[in-house]
Amino acid sequence: MNQQKVKRVRDIVDGVLLLDKPVGLSSNDALIKTKRMLNAKKAGHTGTLDPFATGLLPLCFGEATKFSQDLLEADKTYLTTVHLGQRSDTGDTEGQIIETRDVNVTRDQIEAVLARFRGPIEQVPPMYSALKRDGKPLYEYARAGITLEREARPVTIHKLEFVSYEAPFLKLEVKCSKGTYIRVLGEDIGAALGCGAHLNALRRIQVGELTMDNIVTLEEVAAHATPLELLAPVDALLSSFPPVQLTDELAKRFLNGQRLPLGKEPAVAVPKLEQVPGRVRVYHGDKLLGTAQLGEFDILAPERLISVAGAA
Repeated sequence: MNQQKVKRVRDIVDGVLLLDKPVGLSSNDALIKTKRMLNAKKAGHTGTLDPFATGLLPLCFGEATKFSQDLLEADKTYLTTVHLGQRSDTGDTEGQIIETRDVNVTRDQIEAVLARFRGPIEQVPPMYSALKRDGKPLYEYARAGITLEREARPVTIHKLEFVSYEAPFLKLEVKCSKGTYIRVLGEDIGAALGCGAHLNALRRIQVGELTMDNIVTLEEVAAHATPLELLAPVDALLSSFPPVQLTDELAKRFLNGQRLPLGKEPAVAVPKLEQVPGRVRVYHGDKLLGTAQLGEFDILAPERLISVAGAA
């Protein structure tokens, strides 16, 4: 007798979960586990953390996935421990140690080197990365013993602060632009100090405006009687954008994709933006309708819209 496999019916779930990713799990594996726990139909993460790294991994569900790109573009903040005196082939603890040197550095020498890496810098992406060449990620070439030429890329180190130093472990706090490899930063600092280095630990503590407040572990999600209560609303991703409140009629027109001349609507309070055009989050009452660009003459142009059925 043939038994047909019953397809699991997943729920429509909208919101954001601030997950504390554990060591040893890829970002995608963490997403899959959480998606299964919530029985969610649609989910995505907002930028990968290496398996050896821990910390803030915002997971987007349902309508929130429409805004996940904003977090991919956002600045990130990390706490990291750099192991001076040892280089690994991956730049972190997952690789093999390929060189060991004596470490004789002072706090003043460290501070002088850190100053060289603040602001706009260029980084050469590591071979052990997911960047692709001819359709294959670089780490596949690296595992085959092949090293390819890589062009340096511009990134910005907004903050690079000394936390502590107990030889050979140097702890730092780093706030950086998208595309920054903290592994490469650690290696470059070690090279500048003349002793080499690799990352011993890496923990992400902020993504854009999202912080460690209300962060939860996989174990806490699994143990929660009603795990959907752990989700933040969709607009938790948009807190840095000024809000615009629309009337009934304007909300209907906005959801139909129409551009709205807000300057002619006395019932609408139009925020003053630092730069025009600028992004805003749009509401009808307490319901998020989506994001828009507020341009010259207070013209509101719809950008990404929340579906009415899944509005948060």
